[in-house]
Amino acid sequence: MIDLSRGVERVPSDDGELVRAVLRRTYDTAAADLWEALTDPDRMKRWFYPLSGDLRAGGTFQLEGNAGGDILVCEPPRLLKLTFGGPDSVVVLRLADAGAGTELQLEHTVPIAMAGSGAGALFVGPGWDGAFLGLDLFVRGEVAGDPIAAANSPENLAFARESVDLWTAVIERSGTATAEEIAAVREMSLAQFAPGSGAAG
Repeated sequence: MIDLSRGVERVPSDDGELVRAVLRRTYDTAAADLWEALTDPDRMKRWFYPLSGDLRAGGTFQLEGNAGGDILVCEPPRLLKLTFGGPDSVVVLRLADAGAGTELQLEHTVPIAMAGSGAGALFVGPGWDGAFLGLDLFVRGEVAGDPIAAANSPENLAFARESVDLWTAVIERSGTATAEEIAAVREMSLAQFAPGSGAAG
């Protein structure tokens, strides 16, 4: 498992409570290069999904076979804020210099009514772990073949299972969900990200 910093929190908002999943990782490349890997359609399709749209603030985007949304803020090469799959699902990417590399922080926030509890992070966290892994391999020049096909390999399914385990532990420590809530969502997360891996662990 790549070295990621993960967190889950419940935060107040004007419309009620939100659940926020947070990931951080440092990449061995400059911010401008990492930004391009995150936003250039020709590069995105090599590690994530084919990307189309009007990639500017006020524009829209679509990931082929996945989510689309509105681009709320676009400040290259430091800040990207967008809706992801719906107006209440918001993703923020922040890039910051970290020595010779760049720290990428991703926040994915949804209303408590959508997430149910902090356990709702299990619906998105393992997917973002996989994306961060793909980006890491791409930045290091190790991506080969179709990233969608690679996501279904036995190695990646094992990675996804470990990711579900790690997010489960993060949520337990965060105090944002009951044991019963975590157990129920964990089953669905395993079925989504690591089908056939079983429930034990």
